[in-house]
Amino acid sequence: MNAARVPLVEIAFRNMDPSAAVEDKVRDQIEKLGQFHDHIMACRVVVETGHRHHHKGNLYHVRIDLTIPGHELVVNRAPKEHQAHEDVYVAIRDAFDAMRRQLQDTVRKQRGKVKQHETPPHGVVKEIAPMADYGLIETTDGREIRFTSKSVVDYDFSKLEVGDRVWFTEVASEDGPAASTVHVEGKHHIVG
Repeated sequence: MNAARVPLVEIAFRNMDPSAAVEDKVRDQIEKLGQFHDHIMACRVVVETGHRHHHKGNLYHVRIDLTIPGHELVVNRAPKEHQAHEDVYVAIRDAFDAMRRQLQDTVRKQRGKVKQHETPPHGVVKEIAPMADYGLIETTDGREIRFTSKSVVDYDFSKLEVGDRVWFTEVASEDGPAASTVHVEGKHHIVG
């Protein structure tokens, strides 16, 4: 994303002279935010200095207001009493790092991807041979996955029946596709 494509970019300086170098740094940071959201509507940034302290020089304060559809995100990084914010570029970096984290969290929530996991593969027990200690699962796409009694989790292998619905974790083995774990759907007969 190009900072120029953000419909509204405002950069203001308070208690300090405008600086082309600082403005360029801010625009670079706005452009980097575009990697995390492609519909940034507006970005307003205020860079200001506070009062001089006896033991330190000017401390910088950076405020960022970012507008995306449905959200107004704000970072208001007040200067802390440490030397890092005596450097305007460090203050800008820290403020935009905080905005990036906030933007990423918002995007994750918008997409509903707050710790969701992929659905494991499912199938049906096609064959079971307790004496030979193996079984076959037929997957929803027609493949056969081999498993043993050690693969079955929280269920008695000897009580499995052809037609039982299962979900599993597939791994490669010397004999072809295999299931490292097999969970029987809807049956919770834990082996004691």
